[in-house]
Amino acid sequence: MAHVGSYVGRFAPSPTGALHFGSLVAALASWLDARHAGGRWLLRMEDLDRPRVVAGAADAILRQLEALGLAWDGPVVRQSTRRDLYEDAIRKLKAHNYPCACTRKELEDSALAIDGSRIYPGTCRGGLAPGKAARAIRVRTPIEPIRFTDRVQGELSQSLEKDIGDFVVRRADGLHAYQLAVVVDDAAQGITDVVRGADLLDSTPRQIYLQRLLGFASPRYLHVPVAVNAAGEKLAKQTRASDAVPADLPKALRFLGLPPPGDISPADLLAWATEYWDAARVPRARAVASGR
Repeated sequence: MAHVGSYVGRFAPSPTGALHFGSLVAALASWLDARHAGGRWLLRMEDLDRPRVVAGAADAILRQLEALGLAWDGPVVRQSTRRDLYEDAIRKLKAHNYPCACTRKELEDSALAIDGSRIYPGTCRGGLAPGKAARAIRVRTPIEPIRFTDRVQGELSQSLEKDIGDFVVRRADGLHAYQLAVVVDDAAQGITDVVRGADLLDSTPRQIYLQRLLGFASPRYLHVPVAVNAAGEKLAKQTRASDAVPADLPKALRFLGLPPPGDISPADLLAWATEYWDAARVPRARAVASGR
């Protein structure tokens, strides 16, 4: 457990729709981990990708969290107001990044296929071809693997060069990439512990690499299983997942390995869960059927 008062966690939803059961699981795990440690729990809206933002979704998420009893500390931070911070980080990464002129079609044609994934082959790493104009900005990846220990998933290692390739930090449309924004935001907010869904587990080595390049401390990581439906699909609006409501709290606790003691009010249930929260009980899996 973190020392009382030193823990700073966060929940960072994308306002592309209301919270569903899967996002409730991530929010609840993050909230309980922070409250059990006597720490702070911050809220950040990851609204940087404006084309995907749904009007009114951010306010709907705030209302849901209030109804669920998941109170946050301090003001809500919105990525859309922090672009200067992301651009400053790109300037600090100048020795490690380079412009990329590749179009989507060129990437599809040239990307290396490894274990079903598309790996950027480094086309522009040595400089732009004659007549080509820069579109995106990429970061050079290292040969040495990035290793870290997840509090639930255990010891993990990834070779960014072999498994990912040089990755984008500013997109061709001018928007800053998620991998960069989340690293800058976590450092600016003093986040000590990141608790989120295991669908983001493979992003963690890229984030740790950027943290090292920028001189930021790496938080501890805890990735909980992603809730999937009977077809094995991640719960989402696209898979018709229903909005999360307070009645879902007991089921979310069971999903996280903490069966509730009985039929008690949501407030009493959260108080009980805060006392008995134990990350060691969380299933060590990337996905678990939700039964929804």
